[in-house]
Amino acid sequence: MDAHNTPPALGHWSELAKVPVLITLWFWIIKIMATTVGETAADFLAVDLHAGLVATSLVMTGLFAVVLTAQMRARRYIPWLYWLTVVLISVVGTLLTDNLTDRLGLPLVVSTALFALALAATFIAWYAREGSLSIHSIVRGRREGFYWAAILFTFALGTAAGDLAAERLQFGYANSALAFGGLIALVTLAYYAFKANAVLAFWLAYILTRPFGATCGDWLSKPAAEGGMGLGTVGTSALFLVVITLLVTYLTISRKDAPRPAV
Repeated sequence: MDAHNTPPALGHWSELAKVPVLITLWFWIIKIMATTVGETAADFLAVDLHAGLVATSLVMTGLFAVVLTAQMRARRYIPWLYWLTVVLISVVGTLLTDNLTDRLGLPLVVSTALFALALAATFIAWYAREGSLSIHSIVRGRREGFYWAAILFTFALGTAAGDLAAERLQFGYANSALAFGGLIALVTLAYYAFKANAVLAFWLAYILTRPFGATCGDWLSKPAAEGGMGLGTVGTSALFLVVITLLVTYLTISRKDAPRPAV
């Protein structure tokens, strides 16, 4: 779902956008990898380092708050700052779901439904106030606030839905990843072949890439006895962080996803 066909009515917003408005293949690759890192990094910090769920949640939420503040105060789209915010919100979204499930004992079915409702409410409030959910209009202030609230709920929802499919419904990590990947393929087909609404297609793909990336992360990191590839949380997180860094560096230099002046 690319955004090269910027609607004329929103063209003047593109120069002021705080997020990528030219949605390329690189965007989706980085987003899926950031999603995977969110899943594996949260497990690494809370379990492997024995930091515990509460301490990990407090530290990562504090770090995320600092970075999000910097992102909100920035006057333009800065690739490394934007993607650092995405990686951290992915970790926080994972921890939010884990706290509800592991500490409060909330069933995954319930948490999935709650986050779906929260995301729907965010979209409704956003559209009611701004009249559009298009990423081309994400500029400083309230619009960007709605954007990051929606992103947070997509990550929390994706974690819950991914765990629900892979663990509670016992589909397994690989099969769950294939199922969510298939849904993403259907959205892509609907957009390119049947000219589905670009905004709707973007957000559907964004929501689905979260459980896809989360189940991929579990599949790569979990031991073979649990249906995984046994790469571990350290190996998976490190590998994907390196790739994310390289791709963000490329986008910073090339500016391929940066807002362009209206003509």
